[in-house]
Amino acid sequence: MSTRGAAATSTMRASSWIALLVLFGIASTVEAFSVSHVFRFLPLYLGTVQVPPSEVPAWTGYLNAAFFLFGLPLVPFWGVWAERYGRIPIIARSAFVEMVVFAVLWLAQNRWEAAFGLLLVGFQLGNTGVMLTALRAVAPPGRVGFAISLFGITPSLGFALGPVTGGWLVAHNVLNLHTLFALDAALSLAAGIVLLAFAREGRRPPAPAGSAARLAMNALRLAFTGRLTLIVFGVFGLAYFAQQIANPFLPLLVVRLVGSTAGAAGQIGIVFGASALLGAFLSPLAGAAGDRYGFRPLLAAACVLAAASLAELALAPDLLWLTVGAVALGAATATAISMVFSLLATGVPEERRATTLNLVLLPIYFSSIAGRRRWSVARTRGPQYRPVGRSRGFCDRRAADHKVAITRAGGAGPGDS
Repeated sequence: MSTRGAAATSTMRASSWIALLVLFGIASTVEAFSVSHVFRFLPLYLGTVQVPPSEVPAWTGYLNAAFFLFGLPLVPFWGVWAERYGRIPIIARSAFVEMVVFAVLWLAQNRWEAAFGLLLVGFQLGNTGVMLTALRAVAPPGRVGFAISLFGITPSLGFALGPVTGGWLVAHNVLNLHTLFALDAALSLAAGIVLLAFAREGRRPPAPAGSAARLAMNALRLAFTGRLTLIVFGVFGLAYFAQQIANPFLPLLVVRLVGSTAGAAGQIGIVFGASALLGAFLSPLAGAAGDRYGFRPLLAAACVLAAASLAELALAPDLLWLTVGAVALGAATATAISMVFSLLATGVPEERRATTLNLVLLPIYFSSIAGRRRWSVARTRGPQYRPVGRSRGFCDRRAADHKVAITRAGGAGPGDS
C-alpha cells in the first residue's frame, strides 16, 4: 500500500512552494488563532462550566497538561504515517480534530464535558514537522530557509490575532466564550477542507519497510543520539519549562489588575495579542540576525530576554508594565523558536533531518506537561486562591531557570551532530 502511495505521489503534479506555503500558512494561522482562545480564556471559560473560582487555577493547570500528556505517545507516529499514507491527509487531520474539540467546548455544560473535549487535543499534535518536511521538499534549494522563516510567522500571527479578536468579540457581547469556540470549530473545518482540496505535496521517497511502532522508535532514537539535538532539545525544553509554568496563569494577573472578571477578556486579548504580534514579525528578522551573528548567540540572548521579561512580569504594578513584559516574552519566544529550527536545519545530517524536525516540538510538550502540572500541585497545597502572589512567585523562579538554559545554549553549534 505504501509503495502504491509513493508512486501516486510521484505522478501527481505538486503544488508550487509558494502555493504550499500559503495553504500551510492559512492552516497554521487558523490553528494558532483558535488554540490561543483555549490558552488565554480557559480560566474565564471554566467559570461558565460550573468550576468554582477557588478551583479554577488547579483545573487550568491540570487541563493544560492533560491534553499534551494524552497526545504525546502518538507524536512519533504521525511522521511515520505521513511518509506511508501521505503528508497532506495527516496535516488536514489536525484541522478536523480541532473542529471536534471546539465543537465539544461550544456545547459543554459542565467541567467533565469540557475536559473530554480538551483531551481530544492530543490527537491534533504532530503536524508542524510534517508541514516543514513537505514544504522543504518543494522549495528551491536557495529558498528553503526563507520559506521556513516565513512559515514560522504564522503561528505567532495566529496567537496575536486570536486573543485580540476573541477578546473584542466577547467584551462587546458579539459572542460569548461558548459561541467563540463555535466560530473556531467552523474555521478549523474550513481549513481542513481547503488543505484536502488544493494542497498537493511533492514527490516523497518510498516509505521504509517495517511496523509503524518500530519506525517510530527508530525515529526517536535517531533524534536523541546526536550531540547537537541533545543540547538544543535540552536548552529548548528547559527554557519552555520555565515559561510554561507561568504562561497558563498570566491571564490571572490581568484579572487581578483589572479587579474582576468583567471586561477581563478584552484586556487579556490586548496584553497577550500585542506580545504575540511582535513575535510574528520578529521571526524573519531573528533568522537574518542569526545568519550574520550566529545562531548560538541569538539563542542565548533570547534566554536572557525571557528571564528578564519573566522577572518584570512578577513585579508589574499595572497593565502597561504587564504588557511590556508580555511583549518582551513574545519576542524572546519567537527568537528562540527561530534559532532552534535554524540550528537543527543546518546542523543535522540530511538523512536525519525529517524525523528530527517532526520531533522538534517534543521539548515544548514535555515542558507544558511538567510546568503546568507543577503549578497546579503547588496551588492545591495553598490555603487560598491568590493569583497575583502565586503567579509572581512562579515568574521569579522561572527567570532563574532561564539562567541555566543560557549557560547550556553555548554548547550547541552547527558542527555538533
